[in-house]
Amino acid sequence: MRLLLLLTVLLFGGCGFHLRGQMGMPFDTLYIRTPNPGTLFINELRRNLEANKVTLVETAEQADVVLDIVFEAADKQVLSLGGDGRVNEFRLNYRVSLRAYDLKQQNWLPAEELVQRRDYSYDDTQILAKEAEEALLQQNMRSDMVQQIVRRLSRAKPQPQ
Repeated sequence: MRLLLLLTVLLFGGCGFHLRGQMGMPFDTLYIRTPNPGTLFINELRRNLEANKVTLVETAEQADVVLDIVFEAADKQVLSLGGDGRVNEFRLNYRVSLRAYDLKQQNWLPAEELVQRRDYSYDDTQILAKEAEEALLQQNMRSDMVQQIVRRLSRAKPQPQ
C-alpha cells in the first residue's frame, strides 16, 4: 500500500501536478479599488490574497499593483418553463469586471469581464431545499471567481503599451 502511494505521488509530481495552495505573486503589495468593499466576494478575495503572501495596502500610492473591481453582479433568470407555466429551471449568473494596473498606468491585467454560470432545476414543492441549493451555487461561483482572479494575478505582468 505504501509503495502504491509513493508511486502515485511520484507520478503526479513528475507530470507537473500540484495541490492547490499558495501561489507566488509577481508583486508584493496590492490595493483593491472597489465600489463595494464589504461584500462577501471582496472579503474572500482579500483572505485569499493574504494567504498568498500579498500585502494589502490602504491607498493606491502604496501599492505595486492596483486591482480595480469595476463591478460585481449576480442575477437569476428563468431558463425553462413547464407545460403548466411553472418554472422548471433557473440560471444563475455571476459577473465581475476588473482591471489591474500599476502606478505608471501600465496594464497588468487588461479590462475584462469574467462570468460564471450555473443552471439548476427547480421544484416549488421543495422550496427550502432549492433555496439552499441556490445559496450553495452562489457561494461556489463566488469562490471559483476568487480562485480565477488569483490565478490570473499570479501570472500577471506589465503589458507593453
